[in-house]
Formats: sequence, C-alpha cells, structure tokens
Amino acid sequence: MLALAGAPLGIRMRFLDPSPDACAGEVGELVVGGYDDPDALDRLAEGTDAITFEFENVPVGAATRVGALPGPRSLAGGQDRLVEKQLFRRLGIPTARFGSLKETGLPALVKTRRLGYDGKGQRRLDAAEPLGADELAEEIVPFERELSIVAVRSSTGETRFWPLAENVHRDGILRVSRAPAAAAPQAEAEAIAAVLLDDLDHVGVLAVELFEVGGRLLANEFAPRVHNTGHWTIDGAETSQFENHLRAVLGLELGPTGARGASVMVNLIGTVPSLKALPGAYVHVYGKELRPGRKVGHVTFVDAPGAVVAEAIRLAG
Repeated sequence: MLALAGAPLGIRMRFLDPSPDACAGEVGELVVGGYDDPDALDRLAEGTDAITFEFENVPVGAATRVGALPGPRSLAGGQDRLVEKQLFRRLGIPTARFGSLKETGLPALVKTRRLGYDGKGQRRLDAAEPLGADELAEEIVPFERELSIVAVRSSTGETRFWPLAENVHRDGILRVSRAPAAAAPQAEAEAIAAVLLDDLDHVGVLAVELFEVGGRLLANEFAPRVHNTGHWTIDGAETSQFENHLRAVLGLELGPTGARGASVMVNLIGTVPSLKALPGAYVHVYGKELRPGRKVGHVTFVDAPGAVVAEAIRLAG
C-alpha cells in the first residue's frame, strides 16, 4: 500500500523481506534477506532517498544502520510493551496500571514484552502465578469503546491528524473501523499523539490505540508506522496515511487529512469473499497467502447505506 501510494508521486520502491514470495515484489524491487543481514541492508540502502519500515519488529540496530525513519527511539518504544508503558508514564499520558500483579490486581492481562500483535502474546490471568522474565501484567480496563488516532509528523515538525476511528476487535484482531468516530474526543486524542510525536522527534505516521473510559481516554499502545485502523484513509480521506507517511520521510509538504465522508473499513481475515457486487465497495486484496487469522485484504465504504455495510461485515465473517 505504501508503494501504491507512491506511484502517483513518481516514487519507486525497493523492499527488504526474508521471503522470496513476499507480495511486495509485485509492486517494487525485492531484496531477499534477513532484516539483520548487513549485505541485504546495504543492497536495500544503495541509491535510496529515504528508508522506512511498515512493521515495528525490525531490529533497531538494522534500522539505525540504514538511517530509517521514524528514528530508533520511536521503533524501540513501539516494539517493547514495557518501554512503551514507561514512556506513557513519563509523558503524563493516562494509561492502565501495569507492571507486577501486585500493581495491577486480578484479573489481569499478561502480555509478552515483544512480538505481540493481533491478539498474540497475551493471556488473561485470574489467579496469581509467577510471570515470565519477558512478560508484564496490565490492568483489565472496562472500556466503553476502542478508538484510535492516526497522526503524521514531518522532519520540519509539521503535524497533521486524521479523524478518530472507532474500532471493533474480535479474538484480538481488528474487524471493523468507523471514521470519523461519533461524538469523538478529537482534541484530547490529538494532544496525546502530539506529545508522543514531539518527544520522540518522530518522522512519519504514528497511531495511538485508545480506550474511552468514563469520558476520558487511556492510551493502550502506539505503533510507529502506518496502521490498520488508518486503512480507511485510502478511500475516505483527502490524503491517505500511506501517501503522507512517504511525504514525511521524504521531506515533502504534508497533504490535508480531512474525511471525505463517513467511512467504514472491514478487514478480510483468512479469506477473500466476493464483495465487488456491493455498491460503493473499495476492495483491497494484498496478494498474501490465505490462512486462518491472517489479514489478507480490506474493503472500505464511504457514505454507504447501513445495510450494505452490514452485508460486507457478514460476508467477511
């Protein structure tokens, strides 16, 4: 999706991936190698104007070696849950209690510090037991709804925010995002994101997942990259998160981030149902191997009738 956003701007893309079958090879040059392979990193970097990443489980040393943006502090915070929570605390960003079971109480969520995504690396704990060395506990928050703010910051400090999205997860995987979220605390969310962007000297897109609890926001986690809850922006915003991420890391002026209408994004998990017959469906298929629990595409609707959206959600499972 980054490559597709870059094409109208005349941006050519090169990708590094351990798999020779990576779908990125369909839209750009593919360098096959490990993320910590010095030769592969050198081939990736040769002749490039900017380097970025699209998921946070890239070694910080590798990203630093090639001067990737966002910078190492953003990447380190996004890939370690303890570092992330400590950052929230230091910046005065409200978040759920975390640490030991003594600090969180029971029941609690126990999460691995690293490599957790789409519900992986976490479990509910109802009775006390020793935590692993790579685990931390988090308070279970009785939230009213899940929200997210996607923001972008350039190297000059120019910052823009997309409207808040309201998100629905099932089995730890995002299923549906609606934006702009109804009666959303936009200013409060923007303030949280702005503090992070400025403290980290972040360049590129950053997303913050939030819980709305009793009229206030708690930060759950942040991602130093383009984010699934911002995929609606491809069809539903004046400038997509992908285009503005490229603009930021290349030092170009950022595009406007207003909504074109009321958007609903539905993830396609493990399968690609026939959706093209639904009026107003913007279908995006990623070219990934189909397997259960894997995000293989999404469909977005803008100002669509509720019945059409409901049918898409039903077909997507």
